[in-house]
Amino acid sequence: MAGEHFEMLLDEDKPKEACGVFGIYAPGQDVARITYYGLYALQHRGQESAGIAVGDGEKITCRKGMGLVGEVFTEDTLRMLKGHIALGHVRYSTAAENTIENAQPHNFYYKQGMIALGHNGNLTNYAELRRKLADSGAVFQSTADSELMINLIVRAGTEDLASGILKTMEQLEGSYSLILITEKKMFGIRDPHGMRPLCLGRLGDGYILASESCALDTIGAEFIRDVKPGEVVMIDEDGVTALQPHRDCKRALCVFEFVYLARPDSVIDGLSVQQARYALGKELAREYPLDGDMVIPVPDSGTSSAFAYAMERGLPFREGLMKNRYVGRTFIRPVQVTRDLGVRLKLNPIREMIFGKRVIMVDDSIVRGTTSGKLVQMIREAGAKEVHLLVSSPPVTHSCYYGIDTSKNGELIAASHCIEEIREHIGADSLGYLSRSGLHAALAPFNPDILCDACFCGDYPIR
Repeated sequence: MAGEHFEMLLDEDKPKEACGVFGIYAPGQDVARITYYGLYALQHRGQESAGIAVGDGEKITCRKGMGLVGEVFTEDTLRMLKGHIALGHVRYSTAAENTIENAQPHNFYYKQGMIALGHNGNLTNYAELRRKLADSGAVFQSTADSELMINLIVRAGTEDLASGILKTMEQLEGSYSLILITEKKMFGIRDPHGMRPLCLGRLGDGYILASESCALDTIGAEFIRDVKPGEVVMIDEDGVTALQPHRDCKRALCVFEFVYLARPDSVIDGLSVQQARYALGKELAREYPLDGDMVIPVPDSGTSSAFAYAMERGLPFREGLMKNRYVGRTFIRPVQVTRDLGVRLKLNPIREMIFGKRVIMVDDSIVRGTTSGKLVQMIREAGAKEVHLLVSSPPVTHSCYYGIDTSKNGELIAASHCIEEIREHIGADSLGYLSRSGLHAALAPFNPDILCDACFCGDYPIR
């Protein structure tokens, strides 16, 4: 039980990440090393496993393992991965178990050669499709969506792989942003709702696909555009060929990309993550014009909104919580540890800064309420006169089924408690969530109609 509590505390009351995918088609370049750097930029999207598959025109070589990118790959490993196409993946397990069998990319032989696939998202009709495949004789080595999709693609009954992909997309329901490579080609595929991000870039004479634009910036690539919802892009020696299936679906880009998941220096579907978070903070100031001696963020995803709140209110912005930069969102968990240590390993209050002060603390979200209560307690113990907690998103009242682990409804504190009950639970002097209308108002310049916010309201765009 102690290990379970510790793991919950490390989650920081946040939705756990989706996954991150990165692909490159660049003859003559060290594609494995470039992919390694690209995955480093996407490490925030998954820390449980990492993998790289490289195609050289004749075969695909794949290396993957459990842990962070820097732990899985060495200089010797990268030297072994030679070719002109590469696919990289960092993973956080959502529906499937956290095992090496589920680590991606998945690499397979089929009648036309070899194929590897990396996936970000979650299929809502996975069980139904897997049952049909199993009944037809398919054998599975993992519980991951990506292996199921490869089976569907190669069983589509088409000689042309692109046609097999388009035919498979007609059967898939849920969210998926994925990259697929053969020995000679690379494909980028995005679900018709555009729920998970995927962008296209250029590096010299080569092309890049990535979950977020920050990965393009890291390797010095030029951003071209986002892959459109429902689009398949094929990249080979002839360049980029765009295939757009005719399927009219409601746009549903995950709003939590802007609240918490994505890096602030990314731009997704024309929306700047940093600007979106700043706008959320300004709207929070309009809804909750509190008086205090300082505004402090819960680093790092609460920083932009906290700064905007402080500027809008004319209050001092201070760094009241120090984050241990050497502890990621996951790390080796001791068998037994106190609840306090679970938080203090990552965040510690700066006593001299907050002693005797009325502190307004801004966070981006609360899921279970465990860490929020510990942070409020820590700040009080450091001598704060008052502790007010503001959240730059609405209460999370419904589970996500599209690739973000927001926990089951029974674990969501806002699903069963009113705001006053949550305030009492975490021990704050006051607690304020940004309203759903405030969320939409903040994102109005960025077109909130393309966003999915089912976790705040239960209005699911996909069955």
